[in-house]
Amino acid sequence: MAQSSPQEIVVFDFDGTSISGNSPVLLVRFLWREGLLRKTVVTQIGLWALCYKLRLPQNESWVRGLVFSAFVDMTREEADSLIARFYHQEVAKRFRSQADEAIRHHRSLGREVWVVSATFEPIILEAMKDHAFTHQFSTRMQVDDRGHYTRLVDGTPVEGAEKIRLVREYADERYGKNGWVLVNAYGDHHSDRPMLEVAQHPCAVTPDRPLRRTAHKLGWSILDWQD
Repeated sequence: MAQSSPQEIVVFDFDGTSISGNSPVLLVRFLWREGLLRKTVVTQIGLWALCYKLRLPQNESWVRGLVFSAFVDMTREEADSLIARFYHQEVAKRFRSQADEAIRHHRSLGREVWVVSATFEPIILEAMKDHAFTHQFSTRMQVDDRGHYTRLVDGTPVEGAEKIRLVREYADERYGKNGWVLVNAYGDHHSDRPMLEVAQHPCAVTPDRPLRRTAHKLGWSILDWQD
């Protein structure tokens, strides 16, 4: 039976929005301390990050493969267990109280609250155990026939326009093309603009300079979340 009114959906970016900091960067540091990444690999990742900061075109899948080179000798279960330990040691304390408050508020109004992130799926799945997200889209790595993660992304990293494409596709499938509405979207980075543009109420959370300029120009909400 069709709903009498569209299902309201809210989406949150994760890194820099729901949490302070960047979980893939934190993961690289953690894996380096654990002795699971070679110095040459860390150097390559650092150079990629510098180019990304300078807004030069970069291969998003390639750098994720470098990070997951740490797990190629582990089973998926062993890798997920290690990532869970990383999450609770390094990421959980960074989850912003303002994000939790906003999530609870939207849930109290009967809204679906989805987290849409370029970070790795095991990190997001661990975060969902502690926070009231109802669905997630994140970057998934392929698993080989031995049950080990590979260095290949399964599909496309959940970055930029890919975020809203996935939201639309899933929402259309679940609720019908006219059966849902994106009420709020929260993001911190200029690459989140395609997702924010679709929302009725776009929210730039401690935004980078390009996104702050866009938010000022278009009259979007600018939220200062510092926890």
